[in-house]
Amino acid sequence: MATIRVQEDVFDPQAEQVALTAGRADIGGVAAFTGLCRADDGLAALVLEHYPGMTERALAEIAAEAERRWPLTGCTVIHRVGRILPGEPIVLVMTASAHRQAALESCAFLIDWLKTRAPFWKREEFPDGTGRWVEARAEDDAAAERWRSP
Repeated sequence: MATIRVQEDVFDPQAEQVALTAGRADIGGVAAFTGLCRADDGLAALVLEHYPGMTERALAEIAAEAERRWPLTGCTVIHRVGRILPGEPIVLVMTASAHRQAALESCAFLIDWLKTRAPFWKREEFPDGTGRWVEARAEDDAAAERWRSP
C-alpha cells in the first residue's frame, strides 16, 4: 500500500527513502523523482491549490494503478500545496521493487500521470505582485499518453 501525503510542509527526500526501505531486504532498487520549483521568468513563488480529500483519493488511485502494473514493494507520493518558493521541492515520487526496471518505469509512470490527472491548480506569483494561472501543457499530456493501457 502506497504512502500518500498532501502537505504544506517541505519534505526531506533522503528521510523518505530511509522510511520506505527501513528493514526491507526484499528491495533491489529504488527510483525517485523530486520536482522543484524553478524561478522561471523571475518567479517569486508558485501557489498550489487543491480540494482536500479529492486530491488524496486521486493520488491513491494513480499509485494503485502503478502497483497493479508493476511488482512494487513500496511506493511514496508526496505533493505540496500552498505557497512554494523557487528551489523548494514540490513533489516526490519514489518506488521500490526487487528489480530496477519496475522501479524506474513505475516512477516515470507516476510522475507523468500526476502531472495530468491529479487535481491541482497552480498560480505563479511575481515580485511586482502580478500572477497568472499555469495552463496544462501538451508535452505533459503526450508523456502521460505513452502509459495508456492497450
